[in-house]
Amino acid sequence: MKSYTCIVEGKVTGGKFQSWVLDTALRLGLKGWVRNIDDRKAEILVQGDPEAYETLKQGLETEAPVPDLKKVTCTTIDYDKVHERFEARG
Repeated sequence: MKSYTCIVEGKVTGGKFQSWVLDTALRLGLKGWVRNIDDRKAEILVQGDPEAYETLKQGLETEAPVPDLKKVTCTTIDYDKVHERFEARG
């Protein structure tokens, strides 16, 4: 299945970032997950409507609560698992 992955670099710990991604993804009808890789990096896997993904991607750069955002890198991938919902994975 066509999916999207994003790496967000900046201060992503503290709970607000994952909550924002979860709420935004649910509002947009997207499926997948968000997880922190370390204190300064998070990974997001998104499945769903390409326009909704673009809205999320733009929001990561302009609205997400990452006070010292360094970089957002998103790519399209082929992913063999289909997700039924969007979740925060810690």
